Amino acid sequence: PVTDGSRELHSLCAQLEFLLQFDLKEKRSFFGQRRDYWDFLCQGLARCRQEHGGIHFVTSLDKLKTPVGRGRAFLRYCLVHRQLAESLQLCLLDTENLREWYYARSPFLSPQHRAEILGSLYELDCVTFHLAL
Repeated sequence: PVTDGSRELHSLCAQLEFLLQFDLKEKRSFFGQRRDYWDFLCQGLARCRQEHGGIHFVTSLDKLKTPVGRGRAFLRYCLVHRQLAESLQLCLLDTENLREWYYARSPFLSPQHRAEILGSLYELDCVTFHLAL
C-alpha cells in the first residue's frame, strides 16, 4: 500500500494539483476570495447532482481554511476510497462548465487528453492508499 511517507505519493499529488490548476481561469467568490480547483470540483459534482462523501468530509474539517487545502484533502480522500477517476470524470462531463472554468490550453478541454488522463486515473483504482485523512 501507498502511505503518507511515499515519495511517489507526493509526486502524484503534485502532478494532479498542477493538472487541475493548469490554465484555470482566475475567479473570485462574492467576498473576493480566489476560487480554485476545489470550487470547480464542488460545482461539477453539484451539477451532476451527485452526493459525494469526499465533499461532505472535507467541508466538515474545520482546520481547512483555503480552497487549495480543501482540494488537497479531497484528492487524498478520493485516492483512499478509489473514487478519484470517477469523481473527476463527473466534473469533466459538462464541456460548457469546463470552458467556464478553464482556458483553451487546458488538457481537460481536449477529448483525447481528457480520455488519457481519466484512463490513467482509473488505473490508480488498483492501488491501495493508506493515507491520514
